[in-house]
Amino acid sequence: MDFNMKKLASDAGIFFTRAVQFTEEKFGQAEKTELDAHFESLLARADSTKNWTEKILRQTEVLLQPNPSARVEEFLYEKLDRKVPSRVTNGELLAQYMAEAASELGPTTPYGKTLIKVAEAEKHLGAAERDFIHTASINFLTPLRNFLEGDWKTISKERRLLQNRRLDLDASKARLKKAKAAEAKATTVPDFQETRPRNYILSASASATLEDTCRPPSWAEWKEDYPGGWRRPCFFLVPLNPSLTLARGCLSLPKDRKLWNDEVDKAEQELRVAQTEFDRQAEVTRLLLEGISSTHVNHLRCLHEFIESQTTYYAQCYRHMLDLQKQLGRFPGTFVGTAEPASPPLSSTSPTTTAATMPMGPSVADLAPPGEAALRLEEVAPPASGTRKARVLYDYEASDSSELALLADELITVYSLPGMDPDWLIGERGNKKGKVPVTYLELLS
Repeated sequence: MDFNMKKLASDAGIFFTRAVQFTEEKFGQAEKTELDAHFESLLARADSTKNWTEKILRQTEVLLQPNPSARVEEFLYEKLDRKVPSRVTNGELLAQYMAEAASELGPTTPYGKTLIKVAEAEKHLGAAERDFIHTASINFLTPLRNFLEGDWKTISKERRLLQNRRLDLDASKARLKKAKAAEAKATTVPDFQETRPRNYILSASASATLEDTCRPPSWAEWKEDYPGGWRRPCFFLVPLNPSLTLARGCLSLPKDRKLWNDEVDKAEQELRVAQTEFDRQAEVTRLLLEGISSTHVNHLRCLHEFIESQTTYYAQCYRHMLDLQKQLGRFPGTFVGTAEPASPPLSSTSPTTTAATMPMGPSVADLAPPGEAALRLEEVAPPASGTRKARVLYDYEASDSSELALLADELITVYSLPGMDPDWLIGERGNKKGKVPVTYLELLS
């Protein structure tokens, strides 16, 4: 494996510089470049969007699939990029059990007939639930997951890069500040004197050598010990800053000044480069954060689609249950026990009380003598208090001649008569008249 040792050492130095800068900022020992207020507000809005999206996603998953084991299984299938197996809904499973029970207990008995009817309704409810879960997963959950696993990961990556660029910029500012301070000190130092900055320390060998050397060596000593022209070092400066790793010897004052001038120029160049990279990364991050507004618009559209699918699901459930209620009302033995009561009530139950316990209450025709139902219904006149308009919500098929068949979205005239079941009204459409269920109507003011 080919290792680039220079790049590895450079990366390690950069990481150490950032760590030192970050630590000093935490302890208040270094200056920190602050972002503008608008940028900070964009960051706060992005974090809030991410947090609430996660909460909404988790709770919607719980709503669609209350079983935690099933949710874990679906998560594993999704991570393994495999198709989630089809799972029977609770309604479909209940319908299966009811159908089996009816088959075993007797499909011709009142109880068996009722089980078959309820099983069919529960099967329809389970199918509607399956469609709702599938639609909600595609139109609502998938866009939320795509945001968290796609756009948000990109934003987080660019924010980390921006943080690193800011640390590099602040470290460059600190390095330039120290270099200028050392340059100013070197300018005021008389003749020969140590001119290292405060952030430099001497190594142990350099300190021992410095104690034995009280004066600069003579030219003869240099020529004797270093024929090639190099002078004998009297001490070594070990920098705390990892970017300066050169060992230095005793220099005369002009050369020392030139060294710090070069260091200042180098620090200024590094600062310009760091500032350019920081500005570029800040602009990239700003554009991504401003894209959160588009994310909100997309999530709003998905939320509307989720509500539409939920409305459709509950409307289907309501329609199936109304049909089931209507079917059960046609079986007189469904709600009648097999045994006679030990002591019958002293007075008969009123029609209003019966209507509260039966799905289909007595009609106006039931109050008339046999053979006169049609005549009495045709002779019914609207009450003096007036009538109201109503819009039909669903199609309705009349079960007998006393009822009025309805078509969805049509307008009819309705009114109530004394003694009628509160769940029914008299409806008129042209020259036709009959009973209509209230649950199929939307009364208009």
